[in-house]
Amino acid sequence: MKKTLLGFGIVAALTLSACSSGSDPQSASGTPSEITVFAAASLTEVFEDIADEFQNSDPDAPEVKFSFGGSSDLVSQITEGAPADVIATADEKTMGTLEGDDLLAGAPSMFASNTLTLAVAEGNPKSIEGSTDFPGLDLVVCAPQVPCGAATQKWAELNEVELDPVSEENSVTDVLGKVSAGQADAGIVYVTDIARADGQVEQVDLDGADKVINKYPAATVRASEHQEQADSFVKFLGSDSAQKLLRDAGFAAA
Repeated sequence: MKKTLLGFGIVAALTLSACSSGSDPQSASGTPSEITVFAAASLTEVFEDIADEFQNSDPDAPEVKFSFGGSSDLVSQITEGAPADVIATADEKTMGTLEGDDLLAGAPSMFASNTLTLAVAEGNPKSIEGSTDFPGLDLVVCAPQVPCGAATQKWAELNEVELDPVSEENSVTDVLGKVSAGQADAGIVYVTDIARADGQVEQVDLDGADKVINKYPAATVRASEHQEQADSFVKFLGSDSAQKLLRDAGFAAA
């Protein structure tokens, strides 16, 4: 069974509790029974499915608990000492911050890629066909420091599109939420976000999106006390079963 943690505070609290007991949870074989994975918000559903496959693949595999959020926020938390065993981000640049600060146990592994698209309200009531319809729309995007925001800025520059968003969100999940709640006419998200929206939004192809591809890296955190198990999870992301789940969720190969 997986556990999803919604933020650094909960993760930290659990860690303090574990420390007060005198030891980390152990499985019958003596290996740690849990690892903590920090992962980009766009990976939420598929990583939970991958964790199931990971645990089913080996009786000694640890339970995986998650903290999902904007990649830049997760990186900041690890930089400040948040306890994590694995980090998976939505672009290489964000992961590069940890690599540059020597906070990773090894070189990151690319396991998937993603492409931008446009999310519009169900039924597309504004009859939006692409970026030429942006003027006059309530458009939401990710903030520039977030991978989807950096990709959006790059896409706009390459395609000479002027952006005038009504808000900039800290995660792609928040962009999707604004559109599905009717608080925005359209939002720039990943193609995988449309797939996991359960019909609450519709997709409109974003012209020139193929010029900007985000690659997803994962790595073991140097401060992890369970590096062998963390390495196993990172390696599992490249397995046939994990790659199939990623493709089913709309991700492309790295």
